[in-house]
Amino acid sequence: MRKPSHRSRAAVAVLTAALLGVTGCDAVGGGSSEPTQKAKPTAQPASAWDTSPDSVAAVGDSITRGFDACSVLHDCPEVSWATGSRDDVDSLAVRLLGKSGAEERSWNYAETGARMADLSGQMTEAAARSPELVTVMIGANDACRDSTDEMTSVDDFRDDFEDSLSVLHEEAPDAEVYVSSVPDLKRLWSQGRDSRMARAVWRLDICPTMLDDAESMDAAAVERRDAVQDRVQEYNEALEEVCAENRFCRFDDGAVYDYQFGTEQLSRWDWFHPSVNGQARLAEIAYRRVTSVT
Repeated sequence: MRKPSHRSRAAVAVLTAALLGVTGCDAVGGGSSEPTQKAKPTAQPASAWDTSPDSVAAVGDSITRGFDACSVLHDCPEVSWATGSRDDVDSLAVRLLGKSGAEERSWNYAETGARMADLSGQMTEAAARSPELVTVMIGANDACRDSTDEMTSVDDFRDDFEDSLSVLHEEAPDAEVYVSSVPDLKRLWSQGRDSRMARAVWRLDICPTMLDDAESMDAAAVERRDAVQDRVQEYNEALEEVCAENRFCRFDDGAVYDYQFGTEQLSRWDWFHPSVNGQARLAEIAYRRVTSVT
């Protein structure tokens, strides 16, 4: 999600099996009147997914940087769900590599305020490390704009995501990619809207499309929030579809979008970004998906 002030810019990770239609010809003797039969499509084995990668690179936005989790308006990468070192988070990297392994073989290239258009640059940095796993959580800032007209179009979002995967696999062709769905921003609004402190912080340019006039329930405000929620759902559909076309990509199947963040899982400073507890819950979701054999 985007960092306040500068107006800058999360359905299951899917591993796809190719379903190929094969046209077969029966070997029949000359003069046979048997018609040529078309073979039924046969499911081909999916490329093996490594459930215990030996290195992790993280890309994305402020969520992966731990923004507002430790102190107000600051990144706190040590509590990042993806690569953090804190015991109370037990990050994905620590779960996969152990604490010392995570310190040596995990890297966080996420940037607070990043949008999907920024992902290719982060992928370039990640690819230079030749990681075995890259985590992706991005998209909230594409919806969190000054107006709904400024939200990233779904076509641009999809194209930029495809480009970023191409950038990664040009340099690290065997890198696996875990893709988180974009969180339900309307759920986050509903958790903080009754807090005077939350509303005060939200005025510091945190996701205006969703959080401006947080108490208002007039038709225009409701329509605006619904438009943001619809766009986030469309982003998640694009993430799932693009990921399904890539043999080394797993989408979380909407697990982060569906997660019911409560006040305990949200920053006590902005009631929008994940708290340390929320980061730990994201780590759990990611670990279950990355280590699943299916």
